Amino acid sequence: MSPVVAVFPGQGSQRVGMARGFYAASPAARAVLDAAEAALPGLLSLMWEGPEEELRLTANQQPALVAAGAAAYAAWLEAGGETPAFAAGHSLGEYTALVAAGSLDVADAVRLVRARGTYMQEAVPAGQGAMAAVLKVEAAVVEAALREAREAGVVEVANYNAPGQTVISGHAAAVARAGALLKERGARAVPLKVSAPFHCSLMAPAAERLAADLARVPFREPAFPVVANVTARPLPAAAAAPGLLAEQVTGSVRWVETLRWLAAEAGPDARFVELGAGEVLTGLIARTLPGAQAAAVEDPEGLEEVLSTHAG
Repeated sequence: MSPVVAVFPGQGSQRVGMARGFYAASPAARAVLDAAEAALPGLLSLMWEGPEEELRLTANQQPALVAAGAAAYAAWLEAGGETPAFAAGHSLGEYTALVAAGSLDVADAVRLVRARGTYMQEAVPAGQGAMAAVLKVEAAVVEAALREAREAGVVEVANYNAPGQTVISGHAAAVARAGALLKERGARAVPLKVSAPFHCSLMAPAAERLAADLARVPFREPAFPVVANVTARPLPAAAAAPGLLAEQVTGSVRWVETLRWLAAEAGPDARFVELGAGEVLTGLIARTLPGAQAAAVEDPEGLEEVLSTHAG
């Protein structure tokens, strides 16, 4: 059987109703979701009933996405899905990957990312920061423009999402300046509706606060390799997890490198399975690894389809 690579989404994949089908259909998923609810009372009603603007808040969508991804993974295993050869998560999805690998309890994970979201929100006053998605040019072009735009303030690469899709983050004026420079170079710069400039050095106060929380949480050795965002390589040991997760708050999400490393290690027959909410990562896999097998599992119907398609 070809190896499975489990991937877990980050912010922007949330939707009202997420994981509700798994709660009804899978005892294993229900246990995960009950544990998340016990850690953060009210989380499930927010996930299932909204309102959407509440669910979209950084401090809410982060634990919701971890809970949904961990529930989908529990349902996957319960239904006979193969234990992954590797796992990775995009930004906050790294926490979900660590839960799946048995390194982190789901209750600790949802509490950590609730705090993470709050700290990120509070790190930069509203209106001072911005993010933009840069399309149609390669990362090297983006990096060159950012060096020029820094006269207007902090502006850095937040996410290397796919070839021709890079996200930038920093002071609003510097992001706008970079966007103008990039348009001159043939790029599209699309402002993102975010509450803070994530994954840049302006998040240093959030990283410092989160590091203190991470130091108090037990991490176990993962059952399979989990690739870290900031290194694009597997976590070397459980003891490294707190430092890498704190560094991730200010560091770039090196998703292109992560996917290419996973593809090289897992081999040409690898099956990528996105577990949780949405299909964002499945799309990024298609752009980064043409021809790779990738599918999303966000409800019991999707789970059944993926398992039947890939049986044997």
